[in-house]
Order: sequence, then C-alpha cells, then structure tokens
Amino acid sequence: MTPAESTEALAARGLSLLAQQQDADALPVFEELTQAQPRHIAHWVNLGTILRRLQRYDEALLAYAQAGALGERSANFYFNVGLLHQDRGDYDTARRVLADAMRAAPLDAEIRCQYAQCCYESLRIEEATAALADWAQWPDLNSEQLATIALLLLNLGESASSDQAAARAAADPAPPPATLLRLAQIQERSNRLKAAKTSLERLQALPDAASALGPDLQLLEAQIALREARHEEALHLFTDLAAVCTEAHRRHLYLFPLAKTLDALKRHDEAYACLQSAHEAQMLHLARSNPDAAGIKEPPLLITRHGCDPDDVAAWGLPIDQAGKAANHPSAAGSPVFIVAFPRSGTTLLEQMLDAHPQLVTMDEQPFLQQAIDRIMDLGIDYPGGMAKLTAEQLADVRDHYWSLTRRKVQLEPGQRLIDKNPLNLLRLPAIRRLFPQARILLAIRHPCDVILSCFMQHFRAPEFAVLCKDLPTLARGYRRSFDFWYQQAELLQPMVREVPYEDFVADFEACSRDITAFLELPWNQAQSQPGEHARARGFISTPSYAQVIEPVNRRAVGRWKPYARHFDEALEIVQSCIDRWDY
Repeated sequence: MTPAESTEALAARGLSLLAQQQDADALPVFEELTQAQPRHIAHWVNLGTILRRLQRYDEALLAYAQAGALGERSANFYFNVGLLHQDRGDYDTARRVLADAMRAAPLDAEIRCQYAQCCYESLRIEEATAALADWAQWPDLNSEQLATIALLLLNLGESASSDQAAARAAADPAPPPATLLRLAQIQERSNRLKAAKTSLERLQALPDAASALGPDLQLLEAQIALREARHEEALHLFTDLAAVCTEAHRRHLYLFPLAKTLDALKRHDEAYACLQSAHEAQMLHLARSNPDAAGIKEPPLLITRHGCDPDDVAAWGLPIDQAGKAANHPSAAGSPVFIVAFPRSGTTLLEQMLDAHPQLVTMDEQPFLQQAIDRIMDLGIDYPGGMAKLTAEQLADVRDHYWSLTRRKVQLEPGQRLIDKNPLNLLRLPAIRRLFPQARILLAIRHPCDVILSCFMQHFRAPEFAVLCKDLPTLARGYRRSFDFWYQQAELLQPMVREVPYEDFVADFEACSRDITAFLELPWNQAQSQPGEHARARGFISTPSYAQVIEPVNRRAVGRWKPYARHFDEALEIVQSCIDRWDY
C-alpha cells in the first residue's frame, strides 16, 4: 500500500469513527492525519469537532483556528465553531460566529435555532425574536427542531407562535426523546403540570431516553418533583445532578433549585451554604459568558447617580392638578399603569390581579421604558437633567415610539389601559413623569429582608443583577441605593403613586385590591379576586415567580428571612432606614 493509499484508508477509518461518535478512538487518527496532511482543511475541522465533544475546548479552538487560517469558510465550519463557543459558555462570541454561519446558509434551521439561543442567552431578546420570526417558512423542519423553536419562542414571550410550533412538534407520531423533553419543558413552564407529568412518564417509559437526554431528563424530573412538593425526591435528584456535574461553572443550574428544596425542607443552614456555592458557580459562568460583568466588584447602579434638576423640572410644564388639563399631556386613562419595585416584592401577584380586570392588559416585563429613554438621549437630550429641552413634537415622538414597541406585545381594545410591570422602572421615575405625567404608579413594598433573601435565592440571568445578588450585603446596598433614589426623585417630581405593602396585600387581599382598583379610577371586577386562577389560565408567565403566582393568595412568604436572620447582621444595618420608613 502506497503512503497515499495508507493515508486514504486512515481517513476513511477516522470518518467512520467520527460518524459513530467514538471520539476517543477517532482522536489519535485525526491527530496523525493532521501531521501527515497539515494543509488538509477537513482534517483540522474534524479534529476540532472531536476535541470539542471531548470537552477539550482550548485545543479544539486551536484546531478550528488552523482550519480557518487555511481558508475554511463554510457554514458548517462556522456552525461548529459557534457550538464550541457555546460549550465554553461564551454566548456572545458564539452569537457572532453563528451570524456568519447564518449568512452562509440562511435557511438552515439548526443554525438559526442555535443563533437565536445565543441571542437569548446574551439577553439580545429582539435579535433572538427576529431570528425566529419566519420559522414557519423554514423547509423540512423535524419535530425536535420544532419543539426547540417552540421552547425558545415561549422563553421570548411569543406564546402564540410557540403554541403553533409546539402543536406541529406534537403531531409527530413517533417523536424522538428530545422532542418529548422539550414539549414537557414547555408544559411545565406554562403551568400545565398535569400534561408535563404525562409527558415525563412517557419519556421515562422509553428505554433509550436516559442515555439520549443525560442530565436534562433528570432535571425535568427534579423540577416537577419540586413543583409537586415531593421535596425529598427533588432533593436527591438535584443533589445527584450537582454532584456529577464536572464543569464547576455549570453547577449553578442545579444548586439554585437545590437550595429552594432545602429551604422547603426547613434545612436552612444547608440551604444558605448551597446558595453561596450557587453564586460562586454563577460567577464562574459569568467569567466565561460576560467577563466585563464578572469583573465588577459591585454594580454601581449608575442610573441612581443622576437625578433631575429642580430648575429643569420647573420648566417641564407639568399639570398643576390631577385633572391633567395642561396641553399635550396624556390623561391617566391614556397612560400606562406602571408597577415598580425592587424585584421579588410581589409585583407579579399585583400584576395578575389587575390583568384580570377587563379594562387592563399586561404585557409581562419589557424594557420599553428604557428604550424610550434611549430615544430621548438619541435626540441629544441630557437625561434626566435636561428634559425641559424636549419639544412637544419630540415628546410625542418618544411616546409614539414607546407605544409602537408595546403594540408588538399587546393590542389594546378601545377603553383598555396598559399595565407596564417592570420592577426596576423604580429607577426610571423621571422618564415616567416626563412622558406620562398623569400616569398612576403602583409601588410594591415588602419587608426589605424578605426581598433581599428572595433575590439571593433567585437564579437571575441578567449579568449585572446576578452580580448584585451574589451576597446579602451587596444586595442590601443596591436595595438601599434604589429606594434612596426613588424617594429623592419622588419628593421633587410628586408622582401619582400608591404604595402597596405586600404583607397587607396578602393579609386582606380583596380589600387592598378594591382600594388599588379605585386608585386607578376603575370599578372593581369580581375576576380580580382569583389571581391564581387567572394566571393559570394565561399559561406562560415570564417572571421567576411563575410557579408561585398560580397558587391561592397566602402569607407563606411573609417573614421568610427570619430563619436566616443570623446571616443578616450587615445587611440589616444597611436597610434599617427602609425598615424604619415603612414601620416594619
């Protein structure tokens, strides 16, 4: 056999091993091939793919770089490099590389899905939504791809489109395990627990499901056990998942729900230690996925450093009474109802109570007010200190931009008002008051220590907020800065605001709900008395409390911080002024 024939036979053997995913055996074959034929691009690409699947990511990156240096530019090459960056946890780099793959193969469903996933992980929600906008026209979609698209669309808040994709996936008469898993995840996330459990049982009956799905199947089992209060079972499942996870930066995926399980079992010291480990793992993840955020010792909350100028506010021409009779100002009925707070203060319960009213419509949490602020700054206006310079035409333009964004999510019928619930619009009061001076604002309040503990226990995706929540004192300082800013600005701007203490709200739900509805100048509607049923009927709830809000109103979360009180010495001192202000 000639050297060329020998190399050809070796390549054939390597490709066979690669196709069978016998990566450990294929690795030395392609290492030899890259030495024998160092300018053969495919050998380097295949070597990179093998190394990626073996989780030898740095070596895989070098192999792919060699293929790129030799001129490889195919869509499949960019796709594999993008997957490598995904595996490394660098979603932003993966997104950019997959964009190259998408340009090379714009109708490739797998590339589009992975690109959209990376946009979602990078919090580029509009880009992710745009990437999936025409999914129904993509050719030859299989049920696994359809189910993946459906789950992504659901996470992006595109419920109607998600339902269509999920229905097409469910029509597969012999779906593979991955399809069933995604459909079960959609059902759990949409609060259809009975359907999710049925799908899970169907999965568990498949002999190859556990090997095909790996930890994803066990994670679903654990999540459903936690939802059904089978805490001991959930404990074992989450514990096993965290123990076998070999990548430290991924363990936070299992440690946060494990801590919730320990808390439910009243094993508070173990829960607190688990949360500390969860945040440490999430910081390792951020070091890969968002090193700029991970490098911040403490988020500065820059927006709280710049308040309104009293002289500038005096020139705004605000209505001098609540009738809103000054020219060019929308009335209360023509303005959104804003729900603001520090996260985890009961805003979702408040939102669902109001959304049950036929004259109020919510759109879940959206960044549209911040985008309106961006529009103001694009006009060359200093925000918030120079907004008196906004002309009537510019104000109308910014409002129109805001409303155009909201119409992407909800269509208001005549007589209906929008609920804009985004807790950290707490920090955007100047924009609310300038654009919608007659808007009613509901400020949700909860005992600061309960809020801080709840945030500490929550697995937040937004990088800077995840850093803010890494420990109790850091959280407490962020909480204090947020409310110091709110009350400073509120004293100057005099918004039409109603404070809603969570403890009062759940103690006498109907009386408080009637009072809030009257504040909005609306008649009470009996549907508002059952927010859990309303939330269950809606299905998808975008906030982390989607599982709690479908339950009947209860007081279980009141005083939740007390078993953890010994960890609150420093945090308690920081927020004492807030505790005193609200007489807790």
